[in-house]
Amino acid sequence: MSRAQPEQQAPPVQKLRIQYAKRGRLRFTSHRDVSRAIERAIVRAGIPMAYSSGFHPHPRISYAGASPTGAASEAEYVELGLAEVLDPAAVGRELDGALPEGLDVVATVDAATSRPGSLSDLLSGSRWRIETGSGAGLAEAVEAFLAKDSVTVERMTKKGLRSFDCRAAVVTLTVVEDGVLELLLEHAVPAVRPDDVMTGLRESTGWSAEAQPLLTRLDQGTLDRAAAVLADPLATR
Repeated sequence: MSRAQPEQQAPPVQKLRIQYAKRGRLRFTSHRDVSRAIERAIVRAGIPMAYSSGFHPHPRISYAGASPTGAASEAEYVELGLAEVLDPAAVGRELDGALPEGLDVVATVDAATSRPGSLSDLLSGSRWRIETGSGAGLAEAVEAFLAKDSVTVERMTKKGLRSFDCRAAVVTLTVVEDGVLELLLEHAVPAVRPDDVMTGLRESTGWSAEAQPLLTRLDQGTLDRAAAVLADPLATR
């Protein structure tokens, strides 16, 4: 006996793009737990979501460019597909009120009026603050690292141990305060993370931090590598 076909769901009538921050102790929360918190908040806020078709419909939520566990961020992004047309600012306020402390809505826009392209495609670079806790010799180590054409590092991934060049993804790396770096990073394939850059800095120059560096994503957007700037992915057309 053939299985009955599932009911087809209506497509979203509106897509909202939301920038949110991950602060405080929530820097140690995994992306899976953050996404669960957002989805529970959507239910509590009563936001009318559109759903996918199939035997197991799920709300149309798309995450892009999530920061790694252990990093705080002022620029995380999610896109919601809605079943009703609503005021973006009102949705942002309702969602912010339903989220746990440490997850905060920064901005909400209608995707139809923001820059064209998928949200993932618009996030091609990130700016990071790295608090190393150790300023001695840092400027010299950064200069030596940037002078290299390539710096190979290894990281364990789901597919096993991988080796890749972390230097190529670094657009700028500067000492902005004693023991504090600012990093502009291109989103490359394979992905290079700020902790990979710190590993490369240590292994290629011999410099090391006195403690585990604290990572905070300051910004995320469309990278103009030549100008070393990021364009706001939520900007209007």
